[in-house]
Amino acid sequence: MDIHYFAAARAARGLAHERITTTAATLAELVDELGRLPGAGTTDSGLSLAQVLSRCSFLVDGRHANMDTAISAAERVDVLPPFAGG
Repeated sequence: MDIHYFAAARAARGLAHERITTTAATLAELVDELGRLPGAGTTDSGLSLAQVLSRCSFLVDGRHANMDTAISAAERVDVLPPFAGG
C-alpha cells in the first residue's frame, strides 16, 4: 500500500511517501500502525507522527475515509493534516 504524507505528517515522518505492507483491516488499525513506525521524527513544533495522525483526515484511494473504512483492498492512503488558509 502506498502512503502519501502531506504538510506536518510529511515533516513528522520525514518522507513524502512510502510503500508499506500491512495486515490492517481498517483505517484505524493502519493509523495505529503508522504511529508506531520506526524512524519517525517530529515536526518543528515537536509533535510526533502519532500526534499528527490524530489530527489528520484521510483519503483512501481518493475518497474521504473515516476510521471504520475497510482498507484491505486499498492501494493508496493520503494523510492530510489540517491546513490553514483558503
